[in-house]
Parts: sequence; structure tokens; C-alpha cells
Amino acid sequence: MRVRIHRGTREIGGTCVELEHDGARLLLDLGLPLDGAPDDTSHHLAINGLTGGGDLLALVLSHGHRDHVGLSHLAGPDLPVAMGAATLRILWAAAAFVPDSYVPTNTVTFTDGQALRFGPFTVTPILVDHSAYDAYALLVEAGQQRLLYSGDLRAHGRKGALFERLVRDPPRGIDTLLLEGSSLGRLDDDRTFPTEADIEDRFVGLFADTEGMALVTASAQNIDRVVSLYRACKRAGRTLVLDLYAAEVLAATGNPRIPQSDWPGVSVFVPRHQRVRIKRTGRFDLIERHRANRIYGEQLAALAPRAALLFRHSLLPDLDRADCLSGARAIWSQWAGYLGQPRGQALVTDLATRAIPLSHAHTSGHASIPDLKRLAAAIAPRQLVPVHTFEPERFPALFGSCVTIREDGQWWETAA
Repeated sequence: MRVRIHRGTREIGGTCVELEHDGARLLLDLGLPLDGAPDDTSHHLAINGLTGGGDLLALVLSHGHRDHVGLSHLAGPDLPVAMGAATLRILWAAAAFVPDSYVPTNTVTFTDGQALRFGPFTVTPILVDHSAYDAYALLVEAGQQRLLYSGDLRAHGRKGALFERLVRDPPRGIDTLLLEGSSLGRLDDDRTFPTEADIEDRFVGLFADTEGMALVTASAQNIDRVVSLYRACKRAGRTLVLDLYAAEVLAATGNPRIPQSDWPGVSVFVPRHQRVRIKRTGRFDLIERHRANRIYGEQLAALAPRAALLFRHSLLPDLDRADCLSGARAIWSQWAGYLGQPRGQALVTDLATRAIPLSHAHTSGHASIPDLKRLAAAIAPRQLVPVHTFEPERFPALFGSCVTIREDGQWWETAA
């Protein structure tokens, strides 16, 4: 089996891996660079057969983050696109609200441990702990060779038991491990990240110091974080307020243990821009199925001192009209680097204009270095290749002589 990493040997984001065996090819992920736009052709990769019908048999997506799926619209309708079943539902849910979203039409869905066959390739997804719901490592077998692509994973989320399962009972006889290294350069070698339970505790503490509404900026697709927020609200006696988009994403998980819009302690507020979009698209069914706990703008001021809103910048005009920001606090619960980008800077400015203090409560979606070392030792691959990292040169010192640093666009053998 031959391998070519199109992008990711020296970059976080935009990941794409091509495999070839016996005249057939397979793609793992087709991501958008972190600073890229989907229609920017300079980020498009030169991959034969994306339109389908040739020796490229399928595109397999590890999870739904845009840096792994953001260029999947380049796959034509004849190319099968495989992903987790919940990932597909979440993509559909997001498409009703996100203007530039894309959902593949020729899809194959899978669940944990369900092997798929594409010509000479057998692909077995392994459910992992990550900030994206329904994320997988991918075991690919062909020609008696075994490659394991870690995708994005961690050990400190609410599904940390999945990481421990992988360490305890890893796939054996791995010729090549493609291991993500997002935390290299972001965290000291011996440090670990806070757990989601730590973030829950942090929320509770911040809520106690907030007289008005808590504006928690987190991705609605970071299901672990929404669970942490809901649990913190229960402990602090606050109501979790979702917009319609967040309510739809939570419903799309299909998991009855995930907070839903009709749960006690949850309310749904539909901001003006979402009402306009619903009217324009005729999707009134979205409002109907989340009407049980719906609240309106005139109710927000009274609820504010005992509410935590899953917040995004676009909600500020509605909150201004509702006059509900007295004593409010904003809590940034995403990667801090986003605040240095233009959209983040605009939010900081708008919060400062309203004298709303900004606090932080976040942990990474990626494994710490000690956890990556535990995983690599358990798998014991013949060859470990860095991917999804800005610092591949640090891998040999951390993971030993099995490390081989590859370059983007270079073909090589899994058994090398």
C-alpha cells in the first residue's frame, strides 16, 4: 500500500491523505486549511478522479470539522463519501443555517467497528474522544498492510474512556501510524490539558460571579462542551438558552443522553436572523419541533440573572433590543487564537463597548503529548508519520526511532 499526504505534514488543518494499492485509490479526509475559504481555488488539491468513476473509489471522512471535510464539495456526485451516521445528520442540521455549508449526496454511513470494503481496501472506523461528535480513527488494510490514521483525538473529554479503550486494546501489527500532533508547540511536553469536568467547574465558578446573563461562546457542534455547560447550569440554578441552530444540532446527534430543547432547564430563543432565514426557506418545521420550551425576546431580561446563553456574535442585536445585558459576562469557550482574528477582534470590541467583561473557560480538542506517547507506545507501529502538526521535527525525540517525517505530496510505502 502506498501513501501520499497531500496536506498536513507541516500544517494543522486542511488534512488529506491518499492511499493506493493494486491500481485502486482511496482518500482519507479532504479538509480546508484553517485560514482558507471553500471557494479559494489556491487551496484546492490536484487529485485525479474526484468526480468519480475511475480508480478513486471513495472519500472517507474521519469527523465533521471543516479542516477535515471543508473541501469535500470538490468530490463529484459519482464518488462515494463515507462518514459516521451522526456526522451526516449534523451536517444536514447545520446546512439549514450555515450559508456556505455542503452535504455530500452520494454517502455511505458507518458506526464504530463497522468495516467497509472499497475494492482492495478494508476500512474499520474506531470511535474516539474528540471535540467533534462522532469522530473516528481509521484502520485501513490492503495487501496485508495495515495503516492506522488517528484523525483528531484526545483523552480528556467526556468520552475519554474511548481513548483508554484504544490504549488498552489497540489494533495490532500496524505498519504505519499517521499520528496527529496538534498539541506540539501549544503545550509543554509533560503537561496535560484540563478535562471537560474541569471546564464544567470553571463555568459554575464564573456563573456565581455573574449578576446577569452568562454569554458562553462555544461551538454548538462541540457536544461535550454543551454537556458541560448544561451540567454547570443545573448546578448553578441557571437555564441553558439555545438558539434554533444549536437545538437542531443537539437533536441530530440522535443520542437521548445529550441535552435536548424540550428538557427541563433548557429554553430555545429564535433570533431575528434565524426567523428571517426560516421564512425565506419555508422551514417552519424547525421552529415547530422546538416550540416546547421556546421563549421570546421580551422574556430575556427577566430570565437573564439565572440564564446562560450559548452565544455567538450575531445574537448581540437581539440581546440589545431585549435590554437584557445588565450585569452580563461573556465567557470565551473556544481556542483563544480565534480572538486574534478579525471576527474575534470585532467581538472583543463590541463587548467592551457594552462594558461586558470577557472570561475564558476552554480545553483543547486534541490529545496532550503524554497521552499521544501512551497511544503510540500501545500501538507500537513499525513506522510513525507525523500529520496535522506544525512541528514534525519534534516527533523523533518524543516517539523514538520509528518516526519517519514525510513531506506533502510525497508517495511512500506503508512497509518502508
